[in-house]
Amino acid sequence: MKKMMSILAALLITVVLAAAVAGFFAYRSIYISDVPEDVSRDFTVYAGESFNSVAMRLEGRGIIPSAGVLQLYSRITSSDRGIQKGSYIIPPGLNAVEVIRYLSSGRQNLIQVTIPEGKTIRQVAAILDEAGITDSREFVDAATDRNLVQSLGIYGETAEGFLFPETYNFAEDFPADKIVAHMISVFYDNLADIYPEYNSLSQKELYETIILASIVEREYLAEDEAPVMASVFYNRLERGMRLESCATVVYVMTEIEGLEHPNRIYFSDLDRPNEFNTYYRSGLPPAPISSIGRVSLSAAFYPAETDYLFFVLESPSAGRHVFSESYEDHQLASEFYYVKLN
Repeated sequence: MKKMMSILAALLITVVLAAAVAGFFAYRSIYISDVPEDVSRDFTVYAGESFNSVAMRLEGRGIIPSAGVLQLYSRITSSDRGIQKGSYIIPPGLNAVEVIRYLSSGRQNLIQVTIPEGKTIRQVAAILDEAGITDSREFVDAATDRNLVQSLGIYGETAEGFLFPETYNFAEDFPADKIVAHMISVFYDNLADIYPEYNSLSQKELYETIILASIVEREYLAEDEAPVMASVFYNRLERGMRLESCATVVYVMTEIEGLEHPNRIYFSDLDRPNEFNTYYRSGLPPAPISSIGRVSLSAAFYPAETDYLFFVLESPSAGRHVFSESYEDHQLASEFYYVKLN
């Protein structure tokens, strides 16, 4: 009998100890931060994403210790219903409960800024500066820091083309290098969603696809035309034709020569001797010419199947293009455009 009592007592002690350990682990997982104090974490909550998915990704990024414990806690406290979609920089030192609160209402304490598609590094810097988020010069320095951008997985010399256009929430006077890193991270998140196999491409192949996507970004007006435009550029490259993109001429004028954005491109502008000018040289430009949204990114990876080699605006106000397979048809469409222009 005494032996049985001893066994029961030992079992009871084991159960109590196990419960205490489990309780300590749960407490630690909820209320103690394992994120280093000097590290901020970028994180995106996607539209329609479940709380469980968010919790699992938070654990995967090392921002919280345990998704399971947080899921259980959140169900009990009903704190799993208030998370808002958006791109965040999670401040250092937050425990799991504070992270959830931050993703639910922390954005109200941040500056919200929208980066439109098709902007250049210089233009993004100006938007962030005007919003009071970071100094434009510091942002440009960070976005053109070769060591920084290449450490973030970019094949090129700058972050041009990889600053994803999105609505962000940043703290005032936030470090420029962390903003650049966050925007690049959001770019790769979207790239993985659009083309999950991108890692199967060589760095050069991926970079060239991004360059082409950036040209499409600056050329298309109607979303359904973006894959068709991408097909035009791919077709021209395959045939050894110059891309002859007016967007690259504008890039030379505004970003390299420092001129105002032109209202109209003249034939004399097409001869500007610069490696970004695809009227002047064959092949792709050496780097992207703008930030790229999902429409253009998808178009570059999934172009339409066409035999088109040319396109021109249907009219100055139509917002659509006429696509042609032959130079003769293109000339005819161009004449109609210039008649409407004048």
